[in-house]
Amino acid sequence: MPFVKICGLRRPEDADYVNAAGADFAGFVFAEGRRRISVEEAAVLRRRLSGDIVSVGVFVNERPEIIAEAVSAGVIGAVQLHGQETAEYVAGLRKLLEQKSVGGRIPVIQAFCIGDREDLEAALQSEADFLLLDHGAGGTGKSFDWSLIEGEKRPDRPFFLAGGLGPGNIEEAVRRIRPFGVDMSSGVETDGFKDGEKIARVMRAIRALRGSCG
Repeated sequence: MPFVKICGLRRPEDADYVNAAGADFAGFVFAEGRRRISVEEAAVLRRRLSGDIVSVGVFVNERPEIIAEAVSAGVIGAVQLHGQETAEYVAGLRKLLEQKSVGGRIPVIQAFCIGDREDLEAALQSEADFLLLDHGAGGTGKSFDWSLIEGEKRPDRPFFLAGGLGPGNIEEAVRRIRPFGVDMSSGVETDGFKDGEKIARVMRAIRALRGSCG
């Protein structure tokens, strides 16, 4: 059963919700948008998070040196790329992260918008550790066509499923797609802010699925 990533934490209570629910990953958005926070704000939230939750920094076409600084400061333990980063960029970033990290390899997640099979084939060429397959640029609250990755079409490498996921469809998504992880932001919000009950409902559904699989 999948790991769970709750993205777009902005407030102290957001960290509390994630802690209480027992999510696996928590995302801090450092790119433009309404969920953007500073590295300093993220550091405060990181200290509030449970130590076993992996903090993920979300960047769009950022200079690798900026990302490496956030890693070396202990603010994030994984990197998510949401821009037009090339294979050369990913390779250079990974090399820099290896130099900066004192705690082992820093996972790199690369996000892709999936509209057709060509988009998926392009995503599969990524040199990142994990893929994130999404509807759009992130946080749109919409799902892409899951039939593109369902059954025999399912990618043969670890990926996070994103886009329009929440309490109402998380069970269906996991049963149909069987992703390595699921990523949620707007689907666990109410009026634009993280909703602790929605996050808890998602985690209860995931745990029930985990239990049914023994």
